[in-house]
Amino acid sequence: MHVTVYQVTIEQFILTLSNLKKILLKAEAQALVKKYDFKVLLETRLFPDMFPLGKQIQTACDAAKFCASRLTEIKAPVFDDKEDSCEKFISRIDQTINYLKTVQKDDFSHFSDKKIKFPWNPGKELEGTDYLVQFALPNFYFHITTAYNILRSSGIELGKADYLGEINWKQEG
Repeated sequence: MHVTVYQVTIEQFILTLSNLKKILLKAEAQALVKKYDFKVLLETRLFPDMFPLGKQIQTACDAAKFCASRLTEIKAPVFDDKEDSCEKFISRIDQTINYLKTVQKDDFSHFSDKKIKFPWNPGKELEGTDYLVQFALPNFYFHITTAYNILRSSGIELGKADYLGEINWKQEG
């Protein structure tokens, strides 16, 4: 079986962001029961020099949309980064997923030829494959995992199944 860039980016980004959405909804429901202020959760960090939950969610969405945009040259949506409620973060996730759904398999046909540059690293660039494997995918999963860990460390009852979501198990034989 040949795995495509589309499968490891668009399909996995959509699945993982959908799981994040479910995790946030679960967190919001538990916060109500436990009388947690959800806005406090959004400002919670694992360590003082790390982004808070809200910024982790924003950055995960950005990592997914920018990966798709940089490797396909399909313009990504712009967000104002002013979300301050579960509902607004869910909307951002939905907007990101809707954008990702516009990207097609063929749009990645020349991804490895791309030269990816970042303003914070002047004079340097990454080739498309290196960008995908060494930066985009690890960065996306780092922020998703950190968001999960912030909620988990704050007492929100989550498990690995919440993180992984639906798995395409097949019957043996």
